[in-house]
Amino acid sequence: MTAQITPMMAQYLDLKAANPGTLLFYRMGDFYEMFFEDAIAAASALDIALTKRGKHDGRDIEMCGVPAHSAESYLLTLIRKGFRVAVCEQMEDPAEAKKRGSKSVVKRDVVRLVTPGTLTEDTLLEARRHNFLAAWTEIRGEGALAWADISTGEIRVAPCPAVRLGPELARLGPREVLVVDGAGAELAEIVEDSGAALTPIARSAFDSSGAEARLKALYKVGDLAAFGTFGRAELGALGAVVSYLEITQRGRLPLLRAPLRESGAQTMQIDAATRRNLELVRGPDGRRDGSLLATIDRTLTAPGARLLERRISAPSRTVATIAARLDAVSWLCEDTGRAEKLRGALGKVPDMDRALSRLALDRGGPRDLAAIRAGLTQGEALSPRLEDAPELLKEQAGALRGHGELIDLLDAALVAEPPLLARDGGMIAPGYDADLDEARTLRDEGRGVIAGMQAEYAEATGIASLKIKHNNVLGYFIETTAAHAERLRAGPEANRFIHRQTTASAVRFTTTELSELETRILNAGGRALETEKRIFETLRKAVIDAAPAIGTAARALAEIDVAAALADLARGENWCRPRVDDSRAFDIADGRHPVVERALKRSGESFVANDCDLTAEDGATIRLLTGPNMAGKSTWLRQNALIALLAQAGSYVPALSAHIGLVSSLFSRVGAADDLARGRSTFMVEMVETAAILNQADERALVILDEIGRGTATYDGLSIAWATLEHLHEVNGCRALFATHYHELTALASKLPGLRNATVAVKEWEGEVIFLHEVRDGAADRSYGVQVGRLAGLPASVVARASEVLERLEAGDREAGHKPGAMIDDLPLFSAAPPRPAPAPRPEASPLLEKIAGISPDNLSPREALDLVYELRALAGPDAQPGLDDTPT
Repeated sequence: MTAQITPMMAQYLDLKAANPGTLLFYRMGDFYEMFFEDAIAAASALDIALTKRGKHDGRDIEMCGVPAHSAESYLLTLIRKGFRVAVCEQMEDPAEAKKRGSKSVVKRDVVRLVTPGTLTEDTLLEARRHNFLAAWTEIRGEGALAWADISTGEIRVAPCPAVRLGPELARLGPREVLVVDGAGAELAEIVEDSGAALTPIARSAFDSSGAEARLKALYKVGDLAAFGTFGRAELGALGAVVSYLEITQRGRLPLLRAPLRESGAQTMQIDAATRRNLELVRGPDGRRDGSLLATIDRTLTAPGARLLERRISAPSRTVATIAARLDAVSWLCEDTGRAEKLRGALGKVPDMDRALSRLALDRGGPRDLAAIRAGLTQGEALSPRLEDAPELLKEQAGALRGHGELIDLLDAALVAEPPLLARDGGMIAPGYDADLDEARTLRDEGRGVIAGMQAEYAEATGIASLKIKHNNVLGYFIETTAAHAERLRAGPEANRFIHRQTTASAVRFTTTELSELETRILNAGGRALETEKRIFETLRKAVIDAAPAIGTAARALAEIDVAAALADLARGENWCRPRVDDSRAFDIADGRHPVVERALKRSGESFVANDCDLTAEDGATIRLLTGPNMAGKSTWLRQNALIALLAQAGSYVPALSAHIGLVSSLFSRVGAADDLARGRSTFMVEMVETAAILNQADERALVILDEIGRGTATYDGLSIAWATLEHLHEVNGCRALFATHYHELTALASKLPGLRNATVAVKEWEGEVIFLHEVRDGAADRSYGVQVGRLAGLPASVVARASEVLERLEAGDREAGHKPGAMIDDLPLFSAAPPRPAPAPRPEASPLLEKIAGISPDNLSPREALDLVYELRALAGPDAQPGLDDTPT
């Protein structure tokens, strides 16, 4: 017979049904419990115990749970493994439920859906990275992408046709992407490639009319014109983000700034393959380490680090903006003392953006208020140091002033080191609130207060032996001997003292004041905590009211931090200020690769700097680079791309000098990788990426290509590389660096006016090849592949055979009319290659060698070693080494 369902389980099933597709964290006291399939999935994902509790519909109820106080770490694990979690809290005190009857269940409700794109807790976020939630839609052929970071309040939108979605997601790196429910597999594939979680939502969330109304309600405006002009698709994408936040945050929306519209014309366009090939913000293993960002990041604040990542991910294409950023860096480079003082203050600045967001969502604590206080205080302190700064920094200094009233409020109200949670108490400073001070005194010094009252009563009555005592029955009471009791009953204080109890040896009284004091003492702890919570809420509202100004100050500090960090980098690494203008110049003297140079420094080696000149008034300018593997071709290609990117990001660059005409888009086809999930070979991936470059690069683009055509047959590869090079020159008309092992291409330099040959110099010495890592004008006639194979450790027989085959192949190429097939037929088979030399005959037995073979050096004392030397000398004979003097020295 099926057991009747309990009220608690009925409540759980209702909440679970209302939140499909999530794990339900069901609050029960100090734990979040999960049941049925949720428990099975969570126990496996979290590696925790799975138990059973009762039955439902004839089956055991699987169950597992996690402590509420450490739930964030479990949430992080679940989110990283692709789960979404509905957090269900108790909405009332269990005592209230008991008053309604024994069968009443505590009221519970889901207060939040935790998804990858809606995280706010520090423990769930990477401090130095944004956590974007994005939404993409297409309306009447017009595509748009919106993205928001609710942990900082940033929200933006940009036109984005479907063809640009992949590159934009690669730039932003969102954690979650919203699309229309029922979107095609191709769209899902693009999102999956970006590493984001795909979340289909109802089409109604993207409706532009509903979205417009939703945005007006959010910002409390009657017209969105104050924020700019948005297309229908842009409104739909923004509306979808806000709609999803209303669902996941259960109506408690974060403090979102005014939406900012971006345009692709404002930033350098970089596709996903180029970002991956150049390792801009992620290294070879997909982590931050080993990337360009990790190499140059010297920011001291989390908002500064996030701003620097945005700059590297999307360098500017506006000369005035780039110049203003470079002016700020230059000013700080020139005044080292001022820069160090600024960095000293910045090192004490917490993450105000995320603290403000948590407070707005009512997930913040006392330390978030302290973070706001510390950030504003440091901002006020460093502001005067920027009075004579360039315009960009002077603007930021202005945003740091005018917060004195809020700073004074928080400074007066908060202790120096507040607790993590408001419920812990102890966050409000003594002397701020009289009622709180009284409650704390009663809570902490109750005995002292009672002793003071006892002394007062003793003096008033003249009874020195009068005592105030306490027991569990009467609580606090006044006790005196029977002899003195009459004085309290009949004396002038008779109306004040109320008889409570008479015992064999004493009489007990109370007073109205003592009863009231007892009540205050008993309730003091709770009253103190409630008072602190009330004050905390007042402070939280004061901070929220000042949110726009606080957000502006936080962005100003981030801007200053980035400028100071880049100045510190430039001074420390001897980088130069680039000249960036609207020309087609590209002239770099003694350029270096920042990541490679740093790695070499750690191993005690130095980097060989090289020039690169692609300057031209119009038309294509291409350098065709030949030379051996391991000589540094790919490094040279990459370093010039990175120098251009750094320059337009507003940074100094690793070079002696650099003149960069604006680069509109950056393309890179370097390295080899396959895509087995889509059935693409290494060569197919190479061709897809090359096709994207040839179809998109304009005359302002910078293209770097390495070994085009290497993944197929020699003549096929040579033909593709040849045609690609001509297309870049004749059709794209861009600046390009083209590395190849097809030496035949060097002949094109005489036919294409914008093409020049370059080679990486090597030196041969005693049959070995030495890489000089110097890029020079000219063309290489060899690739030295066999020598590189020897360095890599190929067996000697393979190296010898390769040398023989190479010699015959090269000889065959020189013979007019020679057919490769016939030439290969002439080559002896590998098995017919000269046999390995026979091992040398074993030498005859020698007393000297036998003696040496029997020595155990580790077991010899110094005296024994000396005796052994003489013994070996004697065995060698007098003629072993002519001229050797036997006399010890």
